[in-house]
Amino acid sequence: MPDTVSDMPAPAKPDALILRRLLAMFYDLWPVLALWMLLSALFNLGYYLGGHSEREILETGSALGVLLWVCCWLIAGAYAVGSWSRGGQTLGMRPWRLRVIAAGGSSATRRQLIQRYAVGTLSLLMGGLGFWWAWIDRERLTWHDRASGTRVVRVAKT
Repeated sequence: MPDTVSDMPAPAKPDALILRRLLAMFYDLWPVLALWMLLSALFNLGYYLGGHSEREILETGSALGVLLWVCCWLIAGAYAVGSWSRGGQTLGMRPWRLRVIAAGGSSATRRQLIQRYAVGTLSLLMGGLGFWWAWIDRERLTWHDRASGTRVVRVAKT
């Protein structure tokens, strides 16, 4: 993997990255859903062994339901940050030839990647506003790109 932007081919037209990012996120939805299902099954198993019903875990505002959502968010974050840390790509980014790098062109730090995930989550919770922002940003960057000091670039075919 190249260490600097100068070692990488120039990114494609920035507009193209927005659609590619959305498609990569759609691809990444599937492994994350699988992880969430596994986690939910473990929660339910533990809850049943404790003598409770499935309905109790799913009740709005229940402590265990909130804990399940927090754990799902953490699992998705571990998937994203872990993938970005090892090569700058998630499974969904690979077929679309996208890679996360630091703004200076080197590999992003774990702190930058965690910040990227956190701000990206807030952006999604706001109806994806931070993602849609890229359509009007002069450099076609999202909120989480700017906040974390990272960029998504398109890499050449190998």
